[in-house]
Amino acid sequence: MEKPIIIVKFGGSVLTNEESLKKATAMIKSEVEKGSRLVVVVSALKGQTDELLNLTKKIAPDVPTPHLDEILAMGEKISARIMSASLASKGLNSCLVDTESPYWPIITDENYGDANPLFDETLKATKEKLLPIIESGKIPVVCGFIGKSKTNRVTTMGRGGSDTTAVVLGSCLNAKEVVLVKDVGSILSADPSKVEGSVPIDTLDPEEAYILTAGGAKILQAKALKYKKDDLIIRVISLENESLTSGGTLIGKGSLSYEIECYDKPIMMITIVGDEASNPQSLALLAYEVQRSGGEIVSISSDEKSSILYISNGKNLLNNLHKLMVEKKIGKAVSSFEDLSMVSIKGRDLETNPGIIQKFIAPLANHSINIYGLITISSSIKIFISNKEIEKALTLLRRALKGE
Repeated sequence: MEKPIIIVKFGGSVLTNEESLKKATAMIKSEVEKGSRLVVVVSALKGQTDELLNLTKKIAPDVPTPHLDEILAMGEKISARIMSASLASKGLNSCLVDTESPYWPIITDENYGDANPLFDETLKATKEKLLPIIESGKIPVVCGFIGKSKTNRVTTMGRGGSDTTAVVLGSCLNAKEVVLVKDVGSILSADPSKVEGSVPIDTLDPEEAYILTAGGAKILQAKALKYKKDDLIIRVISLENESLTSGGTLIGKGSLSYEIECYDKPIMMITIVGDEASNPQSLALLAYEVQRSGGEIVSISSDEKSSILYISNGKNLLNNLHKLMVEKKIGKAVSSFEDLSMVSIKGRDLETNPGIIQKFIAPLANHSINIYGLITISSSIKIFISNKEIEKALTLLRRALKGE
């Protein structure tokens, strides 16, 4: 039986001194002795990228971004050399892999400072160059964060880019797991520097993890999840873990591939107009009334003059909400549309891809299909359409998704 491949990434926040490097080396050696094949991805030592950036900006404020990327890449190159030497000192057969190496696998576009891996090119390079190194029994130590364009220019992939390096390699190598070793031993329910009482999370699905990272949580680089294959598991641990492959937080199976889903219950859209309709107290009262009446809010939008509730199981809700509105002086008037359907379009890059919303909306407009509401949330677009036109709308949206 072929030994599993595990990608383990050590972040700069844990590569701080002699002690941390020794712990990292011991974790690697322990896993190798269990029979795993490892690929080690390293970030720059803590603070080194910032030092390189600040010094360069002081002496050369107008440095071209391609030149700056070459400078910033030095942090990972130093870190990889130190890690490779540390592994060798413990009798492990390591192999340094940086952009000057003939084994370099990560190919990117030329969006300097925030480059994106070109998956097909990277897959080919990984299979042809990196996999033979692993199969020979060596442990590749790969520079995270950096890439190489098709014209052989050094690029960097933005803050946290080593996470993307690790996930891309995990997908290309059909790895069992990608293990991200960070300064906190698991993903927490909130940033402990901002919120008291944060608690560890055992598991997240890829969509949950992506929504959190896109919303500012420092779990991992958000775009890393765009390269995750369905069966790849991502584990977040710390140097204090007993093992690379136990404990921490798991981001489970699944991916962020594009999909179109239709909610399985009819939707009612209720609009409440008035200066008080969107304040937090009013929204809380409205939400409680929906719940008390047996309904479910599937989405909500508001501005300074109105709130719109999209509700399933909305029988009798219009009367109840109108009564509440009058009694509590929440708004001036209420209106509604019934028998709507909610279509969700999910997938990577939806929030950063210019023109992506127009891609789906234009075919509906061209066929005179009215949109009763449109809401974007991170990697999801929700569109509300009359039940009478839902089948036609779904056909048009699926064609748009395929680029037809």
